[in-house]
Amino acid sequence: MQQKTLVLRVMVLCLLVLVSSAAVLAAPIVYTVPIQGEIEPGLAAFVARGLALAERSNGVVLLEINTFGGRVDAATEIKDLVFKAEVPVIAYVSERAWSAGALIALSAPKIAMAPGSSMGAAEPRPMEEKTVSAVRAEFEATAERWGRDRRLAAAMVDASVVVEGLSEEGKILTLSAQDAVEYGMADLVAGSVHQVLSELGYESYELVRLEPHWAESIARFLTNSTISSLLLTLGFLGLVFEVMSPGWGVPGTAGLTCLALFFGGRYVAGLMGWEAILLFLVGLVLILLEIFVIPGFGVAGVLGMISVMSSIVVAFGDLQVALINLTIVLVVTIAAVVLLWRRFTRSRLWKRIVLSHSETQQAGYRAPADLSHLVGKQGMAITPLRPSGTCVIDGRRCDVVSEGGFVAANTRVEVVSVEGTRVVVREVK
Repeated sequence: MQQKTLVLRVMVLCLLVLVSSAAVLAAPIVYTVPIQGEIEPGLAAFVARGLALAERSNGVVLLEINTFGGRVDAATEIKDLVFKAEVPVIAYVSERAWSAGALIALSAPKIAMAPGSSMGAAEPRPMEEKTVSAVRAEFEATAERWGRDRRLAAAMVDASVVVEGLSEEGKILTLSAQDAVEYGMADLVAGSVHQVLSELGYESYELVRLEPHWAESIARFLTNSTISSLLLTLGFLGLVFEVMSPGWGVPGTAGLTCLALFFGGRYVAGLMGWEAILLFLVGLVLILLEIFVIPGFGVAGVLGMISVMSSIVVAFGDLQVALINLTIVLVVTIAAVVLLWRRFTRSRLWKRIVLSHSETQQAGYRAPADLSHLVGKQGMAITPLRPSGTCVIDGRRCDVVSEGGFVAANTRVEVVSVEGTRVVVREVK
């Protein structure tokens, strides 16, 4: 009898273990993906990682939104990811989902809002008819996808859309949590993530809050619209000043570093592939060849500029956005060069290296020695001639100019003419 009781207890215990194990296995993993701060292109990679993790574990994704907005193209990319998701996606507006954040919220099949939170205020910039029309259509289509009122979605974008009892003409619609639920733009009001999941029928679950990796954080920072434009501007400024100065130094290194951060950030964020980096490197090589090897500025330089500009267009992924940013960068670069040049020409350093007064005989200055006797003599170039440089001729150092193009250092040259202090040489073949 005791043996039967013991066996029965063991069987019951095993059954309880199996039941509890099954319950644990059945409990989904809910991945909380915080969407905070400015909406920028780098955020899409973070959201994509959360969706991928949920799909591998057959879990759930909860987008916890608190943002004033940002770039609509970045929000559209996140919206497309949510639409393609093969797992349940919930949007929880913890404080506010404004502008691009409202589009992300509307992309989710289920929307919950915290008491006192709001959603809307999505007036685009610039406020031209083409832009407003495009963003309005995006909001309407997104709302319609899950059976929400497209007119309310349109009113969040277009101030000309009037919703009786909610918005007036000339004002953009922003919904409170209570109004959003009342008018069907949100599903419930909940004070916490746990309440959201409970109200939506998730009795047991494992909650995992995702945080951006260091690479994703850096990518988000570098793809910020302001930072991207700043990196491009500093990159171009560095290269311009490097071209204006002999050799290679700090400006060129700083410029290339800024451009590397620009392209690297967008590559890590998944916004571009190797083709943009390859185009830029090809363009840079062609420009450097034109500056340091090939005299003048011809086909190689033009092709190099085209290649660099093309790489930036590919990096942005949108021709209009790329042209706007390039225009801003070029205007700022030109203005900065002009301003810095004007300040430099007035500096003490400029006065030290540039003669600002006439050197006359009355002031005690004597004319330079006659160099006409050097014609026909040969010497050695001790610096590259591009086309000017320094040679040793007849035992003396002379500042010379090459008759043709580039002459490498340690090349024998011959003096072909002397015009005052101007000594013209050619390479001895």
